[in-house]
Amino acid sequence: MSDTIENGKFVELNYKVIDEKTGDVLVTIDYPLGYVHGVNDTLSEEVTKHLDGKKVGDIIEVPIDTKLLYGERDESLVFTDRIENVPEKYREIGMTITMENEKGEPKSFIVTRFDDETLTVDGNNPLCGRDVVFKLEVLTIREATDEEIELGGAVGANPEINEILDRAK
Repeated sequence: MSDTIENGKFVELNYKVIDEKTGDVLVTIDYPLGYVHGVNDTLSEEVTKHLDGKKVGDIIEVPIDTKLLYGERDESLVFTDRIENVPEKYREIGMTITMENEKGEPKSFIVTRFDDETLTVDGNNPLCGRDVVFKLEVLTIREATDEEIELGGAVGANPEINEILDRAK
């Protein structure tokens, strides 16, 4: 039995996404993220390829090109409206508002700024257009069960990802 990360192993990680320019932590997870290496696409291949051969206790930092993950930033997805046109329950930085386009397809927008006169929402992924580093700590490596391999991760898991927006946009 190998104690290194390889395909078919169940792996648990803690990770953070850090803005390279400011050092701000943009994303954290509230409890370990469990996945089956080589089976699950919870983390991008850009990240998981750097985990091959790592051991419990290893901490790695992986610079990520967010254009590959999320595409180019699209300024047409940024909208500003007069504050009186926006219900009060949405007047909070980081609030997610789901809207539908003319085809009825949902799209999430995040409140990025508001003041006494206007409120701005952004439909781009919060990491879009940033230079970021994924900092990962390997917590557990073990043989995956058949059920975990089938699911691609821990049975019954549903990790909460806590995204923190740059409030100074």
